[in-house]
Amino acid sequence: MSPLDAVEAAGALDAHRPMLLGLAYRLLGSRHDAEDVLQEAYLRWVRVDRAGVTEPRRYLSRVVTHLAMDRLRARQAAREAYVGPWLPEPVPTAPSPFGPLERVELRDSLSIALLHLLERLTPPERAVYVLHTAFELPYAEIAELLDRSADDCRQLHHRATARIGREPRFTAGPAEQERLLEAFLAAADEGDLAALTDLVAADATAWSDGGGRVRAARKPVTGADRVARFVLGIRDRGGPLTVHRTELNGQPAAVMVPAAGRRYVVTLGTADGRITDVFIVANPDKLPWLV
Repeated sequence: MSPLDAVEAAGALDAHRPMLLGLAYRLLGSRHDAEDVLQEAYLRWVRVDRAGVTEPRRYLSRVVTHLAMDRLRARQAAREAYVGPWLPEPVPTAPSPFGPLERVELRDSLSIALLHLLERLTPPERAVYVLHTAFELPYAEIAELLDRSADDCRQLHHRATARIGREPRFTAGPAEQERLLEAFLAAADEGDLAALTDLVAADATAWSDGGGRVRAARKPVTGADRVARFVLGIRDRGGPLTVHRTELNGQPAAVMVPAAGRRYVVTLGTADGRITDVFIVANPDKLPWLV
């Protein structure tokens, strides 16, 4: 391939890069893996007869989807060996590397809360769910991308929705998410167990991902009182905290910097005016932008 062809191929892929990166990330929950998939997609793109590709965006979406599904299948063994809970890799989204997040579906489908739920799905279920819910593709078009029938894709989406056990949209809007995070951070900073417990739903869960690299709970912590005590325990062990507010995965988030120990990020799952999930990512491999 001539240098001119390589430049042309790269330009065509770059024109759709934010969407393709967002698709790969939603399918994999890892920015690192998503970037690898885009690199593989580029290598395939430069080898194909592009004169015969009438819709580059659709062709590249198909390639990225299949590569991501293959990677999901291949990483199952590694996931089983992972130390403690596995959480998606948080990504700063102000600005968003995935393109504009003007629609609720695009923003919500990036949240740590939903990406964590999507880990329950099979690769085909996850692909159909993401393509239909986040990107609003009709089942007929998804069927072409996945080499399945439209009826099959419709059933996969139905099963996916049932397995994750929630509606595609979260009930808390941005203002409510911001209010709950501010209250959560204030209660944690003050060591106010009662206030923290009052913010947390009775069946809430705290998930802590250290990946065996840093100290973290090996199992999820459940129940309002236990979650509140767990959060305050982290504060007490690390010493005084410096908190930096940011936006991760389209949602309000915080970077915690204890006087001693590794930095970590906190995002929340919220519904009905309460915190339903606390997601704590401390694995430094998942926080390269903090280094």
